[in-house]
Amino acid sequence: MKYGLFPGCVLEGASKEDYDATLAVAKKLGIELEELDGWTCCGASHVQDIDPLLTLATNARNISLAEKKGLDILTVCNTCTLMLRQAKNTLDNDEVKRAKVNNILGSAGIQYQGTSNITHFLWVLVKEYGLSNLKAKVVKPLNGLRVAEYYGCHILRPEEDTGFEDFQQPHSLSDLIKAIGATPIDFSRKLDCCGFHAVYPAHDSVMQMTGSINRDAANEGADCIVTPCPLCQMQLDMFQKEAKQTVPCDKDMPIIHMSQLIGLALGISPEEMGMPKRHMTSTASLNRFIGA
Repeated sequence: MKYGLFPGCVLEGASKEDYDATLAVAKKLGIELEELDGWTCCGASHVQDIDPLLTLATNARNISLAEKKGLDILTVCNTCTLMLRQAKNTLDNDEVKRAKVNNILGSAGIQYQGTSNITHFLWVLVKEYGLSNLKAKVVKPLNGLRVAEYYGCHILRPEEDTGFEDFQQPHSLSDLIKAIGATPIDFSRKLDCCGFHAVYPAHDSVMQMTGSINRDAANEGADCIVTPCPLCQMQLDMFQKEAKQTVPCDKDMPIIHMSQLIGLALGISPEEMGMPKRHMTSTASLNRFIGA
């Protein structure tokens, strides 16, 4: 199995621990990831409000990088997944816009063909790699670890652009958690928005959102929150202390990316995945589940 990796800005920079964890997990599973040379920011759900044609052309170019290699694109960021899939859906179904975009790309000798699909690491593990195959690779089953599965927005909604599962009753993440030996708690806020994209213009409301997610995970007995999105992981981790001023909570809640959780079960050390040093909220409480 081989994919063109689109890391996106956050994964390559602020959430480098998630990038390292993803590469380490893919290597353990025998999934080949070839990072796309020359990729650029997807627009992170904001740029299209200012210049939709520019955003469409930018992501058409990103997709064309994978087309040249004959690969589908794999991301580990919910927002990158959504932006790229929205672009592909538009380009594949609107001949006028596709012609305009290819006219723009033509000046650089590039053409969008529509031959590469866009997928997320979670979807690949569930549907293409297979959870039974993942389970067979587990060397440290995370028995007793209670996980609040947190999807975030952009991997589920809008359904016409994501389309992997029912956006109101998803189960891919909880199924994956079970496959590596941990216990999903059917988290009551698993479909809530973390507020990442609104943290500056709507700071107080976002602190309420972030704080409520972390508090309710603690109240429902979770040992950690796991998300397939580095933006959600950053928001819930980085702003956790500040959010407690709005929504009081006595417990510090470890926030880890899906790749890190899988890595622990595959025997990859927390250090290799940046967990001791790059998280704002300590993840040390999880070490007992891997015998560390």
